[in-house]
Amino acid sequence: MKKLASILILTLLLSALAFAHGNLTHVLGTVVEIGDHSLSVKTTDGSVKVVAFDADTHFLKGASPATVKDVAIGSRVVIHAHQNGDKLHAAEVRIGTANAAQH
Repeated sequence: MKKLASILILTLLLSALAFAHGNLTHVLGTVVEIGDHSLSVKTTDGSVKVVAFDADTHFLKGASPATVKDVAIGSRVVIHAHQNGDKLHAAEVRIGTANAAQH
Protein backbone atom coordinates (compact mmCIF):
# COMPACT_ATOMS: atom_id res chain seq x y z
CA MET A 1 0.00 0.00 0.00
CA LYS A 2 2.87 2.39 0.80
CA LYS A 3 4.39 1.71 -2.61
CA LEU A 4 1.11 2.58 -4.35
CA ALA A 5 0.78 5.78 -2.31
CA SER A 6 4.39 6.75 -3.15
CA ILE A 7 3.79 6.18 -6.85
CA LEU A 8 0.60 8.25 -6.74
CA ILE A 9 2.34 11.14 -4.95
CA LEU A 10 5.28 11.05 -7.37
CA THR A 11 2.92 11.05 -10.36
CA LEU A 12 1.01 14.04 -8.97
CA LEU A 13 4.23 15.99 -8.33
CA LEU A 14 5.58 15.33 -11.82
CA SER A 15 2.25 16.32 -13.34
CA ALA A 16 2.28 19.58 -11.39
CA LEU A 17 5.80 20.38 -12.61
CA ALA A 18 4.85 19.67 -16.21
CA PHE A 19 1.72 21.81 -15.89
CA ALA A 20 3.71 24.70 -14.38
CA HIS A 21 5.80 24.99 -17.56
CA GLY A 22 2.88 24.27 -19.87
CA ASN A 23 3.89 24.04 -23.49
CA LEU A 24 6.73 26.56 -23.25
CA THR A 25 9.96 26.16 -25.18
CA HIS A 26 13.14 26.82 -23.21
CA VAL A 27 16.00 28.73 -24.82
CA LEU A 28 19.29 28.71 -22.89
CA GLY A 29 22.37 30.57 -24.06
CA THR A 30 24.23 33.84 -24.53
CA VAL A 31 22.72 37.02 -26.01
CA VAL A 32 24.46 37.92 -29.27
CA GLU A 33 22.10 40.66 -30.50
CA ILE A 34 19.43 42.90 -28.97
CA GLY A 35 16.74 44.36 -31.21
CA ASP A 36 13.85 46.69 -30.44
CA HIS A 37 11.51 43.72 -29.92
CA SER A 38 13.74 40.64 -30.03
CA LEU A 39 16.78 38.94 -28.53
CA SER A 40 19.11 36.71 -30.54
CA VAL A 41 20.55 33.97 -28.36
CA LYS A 42 23.41 31.62 -29.21
CA THR A 43 22.28 28.36 -27.64
CA THR A 44 24.38 25.64 -26.09
CA ASP A 45 24.29 23.68 -29.37
CA GLY A 46 25.77 26.66 -31.27
CA SER A 47 22.61 27.69 -33.12
CA VAL A 48 21.18 31.20 -32.87
CA LYS A 49 17.52 31.57 -31.91
CA VAL A 50 15.61 34.83 -32.28
CA VAL A 51 13.00 35.33 -29.56
CA ALA A 52 10.49 38.19 -29.72
CA PHE A 53 9.39 40.06 -26.60
CA ASP A 54 6.80 42.71 -25.78
CA ALA A 55 5.34 44.65 -22.85
CA ASP A 56 3.84 41.42 -21.43
CA THR A 57 7.24 39.67 -21.24
CA HIS A 58 8.55 39.33 -17.67
CA PHE A 59 12.27 39.99 -17.16
CA LEU A 60 14.07 38.79 -14.02
CA LYS A 61 17.67 39.16 -12.89
CA GLY A 62 18.26 36.68 -10.13
CA ALA A 63 15.13 36.97 -8.00
CA SER A 64 14.60 40.67 -8.79
CA PRO A 65 12.39 42.23 -11.44
CA ALA A 66 14.32 43.59 -14.42
CA THR A 67 13.77 45.12 -17.86
CA VAL A 68 15.21 44.57 -21.30
CA LYS A 69 17.69 47.34 -20.44
CA ASP A 70 19.29 44.89 -17.99
CA VAL A 71 20.16 42.57 -20.89
CA ALA A 72 23.53 43.11 -22.58
CA ILE A 73 25.46 41.40 -25.34
CA GLY A 74 27.10 38.44 -23.64
CA SER A 75 24.40 38.07 -20.97
CA ARG A 76 23.51 34.47 -20.16
CA VAL A 77 19.76 33.97 -20.33
CA VAL A 78 17.10 31.34 -19.91
CA ILE A 79 13.97 32.20 -21.88
CA HIS A 80 10.60 30.52 -21.48
CA ALA A 81 8.81 31.13 -24.78
CA HIS A 82 5.62 30.28 -26.61
CA GLN A 83 6.26 28.71 -30.00
CA ASN A 84 4.01 29.59 -32.92
CA GLY A 85 5.25 27.74 -35.99
CA ASP A 86 8.93 28.64 -36.30
CA LYS A 87 8.59 31.85 -34.26
CA LEU A 88 9.28 32.20 -30.54
CA HIS A 89 7.71 34.78 -28.21
CA ALA A 90 9.14 35.22 -24.71
CA ALA A 91 6.85 34.88 -21.72
CA GLU A 92 9.79 35.20 -19.32
CA VAL A 93 13.47 36.11 -19.68
CA ARG A 94 15.75 35.18 -16.78
CA ILE A 95 19.05 37.05 -16.92
CA GLY A 96 22.02 35.33 -15.33
CA THR A 97 23.90 37.08 -12.57
CA ALA A 98 27.68 37.28 -12.74
CA ASN A 99 29.64 34.91 -10.55
CA ALA A 100 31.45 36.83 -7.80
CA ALA A 101 34.73 35.20 -8.87
CA GLN A 102 34.41 36.69 -12.36
CA HIS A 103 35.26 40.33 -13.01
